[in-house]
Amino acid sequence: MQKGRNKRHTFNGHRALLVCALCLFGFCLLAQKPVQKQAISHANDSVSQKQPEPKKQQAKSKVYLIHSDVLRKDSRHPDAQVVVGNVVFRHDSVYMYCDSAYYYDQISSFEAFSNVKMNQGDTLFLYGDRLYYDGNTQIAEVRMNVRMENRNTTLLTDSLNYDRVYNLGYYFDGGTLMDEQNVLTSDWGQYSPSTKQSVFNYDVQLVNPQFTLTSDTLEYNTATKIANIVGPSDIDSDENHIYSELGTYNTVTGKAYLYNRSVLTNDGKQLTGDTLYYDRDAGTGEAFRNMVMTDTVNKNMMTGEYGFYNEKTKFAFATDKAVGIDYSQGDSLFLHGDTLMMRTFYLDTDTMFREMQAFHKVRFYRTDVQGVADSLVFSSKDSCLTMYRDPILWNENQQLVGEKICIYMNDSTIDWAHIINQALSVEELDSTMYNQVTGKEMKAYFRGGEMHKTEVIGSVRLVYYPMDSDSTLIGMNVSETSKLEVYLENRKIERMVMSPQSNGTLYPMLQIPKGKDKLDNFVWFDYIRPLNKEDIFDWREKKAEDQLKKNVRGPVELPNQHLFENKKEE
Repeated sequence: MQKGRNKRHTFNGHRALLVCALCLFGFCLLAQKPVQKQAISHANDSVSQKQPEPKKQQAKSKVYLIHSDVLRKDSRHPDAQVVVGNVVFRHDSVYMYCDSAYYYDQISSFEAFSNVKMNQGDTLFLYGDRLYYDGNTQIAEVRMNVRMENRNTTLLTDSLNYDRVYNLGYYFDGGTLMDEQNVLTSDWGQYSPSTKQSVFNYDVQLVNPQFTLTSDTLEYNTATKIANIVGPSDIDSDENHIYSELGTYNTVTGKAYLYNRSVLTNDGKQLTGDTLYYDRDAGTGEAFRNMVMTDTVNKNMMTGEYGFYNEKTKFAFATDKAVGIDYSQGDSLFLHGDTLMMRTFYLDTDTMFREMQAFHKVRFYRTDVQGVADSLVFSSKDSCLTMYRDPILWNENQQLVGEKICIYMNDSTIDWAHIINQALSVEELDSTMYNQVTGKEMKAYFRGGEMHKTEVIGSVRLVYYPMDSDSTLIGMNVSETSKLEVYLENRKIERMVMSPQSNGTLYPMLQIPKGKDKLDNFVWFDYIRPLNKEDIFDWREKKAEDQLKKNVRGPVELPNQHLFENKKEE
């Protein structure tokens, strides 16, 4: 009888713990804030619905002994009947089997030993070495080599309590839950055969042929195969790593909806957002709000309100306040455009290369260089950054303008730059004086990050203020030639070579004619220049009077074309 009381005491302790846990869990659900509508719209196949808990009723039916080979009394257990051999008990529609048992008829309970088996209908089977069953509370305490089977789900542990009223089994000393798709292990867990919902705590691990999920708290449904992430969790596969503290993961389709700044990592790239969507089979990830996409290998990143990445094609896309940041040189470059895009060509071949595209209304800033253009493309194939449609480039007090600017890089530093059509270089000396060079095209060569030579080719015109050794202005030189080469040392002009040679006209500082100090295509775009990394978002249009006049070429006349025209007239 004492042993029976001890068993009841054990049950009451577990029962109280279960009721407290369920009440606390219900309170937490009520206290949670509503999930964002956008997140809810994605969760049709991922959010498991909580089933309302049934109101627990005291069992009035009795536990019956159906069969045993031997029935006797034992002086050591005066309140029990000792039953041995092919023992069968029944409580309502549940049948329980064992090799031997102590049957407490008056309190409708029993202790069963060896080859313990419980059948509840034709879907739930419970096995173990020992069982204490209380018919009043309808709780079965199964110990040693425990196995619960519910259709395609199997639960293994050494200590399991199963509550028939709540149809809930829980273990507290380590266990394993298995279905056709996954194997889950944890220190503590519970499983509901009716709702197929399970909860795991402490050292949780979900193992799938394609990935492994580890956490301290996890919910999982064996019917939908959906895991609800409710605490810090890591999902690892051969190439990917996901970190999330809140979300859902469909282990069959590989689709995940993750919240609270979850992080997707693949091949040195990280995608982070307030809300993250990931499709394992398609290899795609999308980030919504406060998106950050980081390439830790090449030391660059993209930010914006929306980002997309395809790990299979290595395609990346960012928009809505999109910013590209390159921090490979220590001094970061910040680039903004309506859309930023990265494409990879000839993937997994010897000729693979990438293109970074920005469009439209592109502005970028770094302390030593700034620029604007309608769009730009950087290709790793030739390490060339090309600025299209009214590009402007600034370096300290120098401005470069043309119809197209190509900047060729060498190990992330400028090797040389090519300004194509209507090339114009302006160097500000003060607010009224500017060195100016214009031509059809211009090539600037760099060494150690500093310009050491410039070539201007075709219809070259020059307005230049030469200086003596103490930097005193001598006058203003105006020249024209076909080709100009300028050699610099420590950012100062060392010499100039004109072909053909032209002395031009040198005007003393006090005798400069009005209007001669500016080339006819001179323009100084100080009002457009990005001032800092925040200013890249403020697009400013050129003034109407400052627009470049495009070179308009007429139709090419073929040799002797006038002969054909005369034939037509005849």
